[in-house]
Amino acid sequence: MAKPGEVQAKWQHFDADDVVLGRLAARIATILQGKHHARYTAYVDTGDFVLVTNASKIVLSGTKADTRIHHWHSGYLGGMREMTAGQMRDRDPARLLRLAVRRMLPKTKMGRAMYGKLKVYSGTEHPHAAQTPVINDTKPYRLKGR
Repeated sequence: MAKPGEVQAKWQHFDADDVVLGRLAARIATILQGKHHARYTAYVDTGDFVLVTNASKIVLSGTKADTRIHHWHSGYLGGMREMTAGQMRDRDPARLLRLAVRRMLPKTKMGRAMYGKLKVYSGTEHPHAAQTPVINDTKPYRLKGR
């Protein structure tokens, strides 16, 4: 059983180039929760930090780019906003991935702490080179034939 002060979080790096959004988000959510470790304890945040680059090159399978609609409200009257997943990928691809991962995490205080360990960048450059992240293979999460 892990104890709160003893857990040392590592850094994991994913390259989202030609990777399916849902498959990558599910893997990231598992790592953020710490379920990939043998030391997983439900009431302790045992997850690792996750760094994702090339979010602008993420792939939406099927017709999800045109049919999946994201809604949010500004808080003002008539403030309902909506955008398709394809439009969101073009405008802010990091937001699309963050939303997918956040919805897979627990809706608790610890879930918000886990979500804070996610770092997403649209391009290849990131400021976390000093943490020496472990590079993960994203080949299993790509569309077949690519």
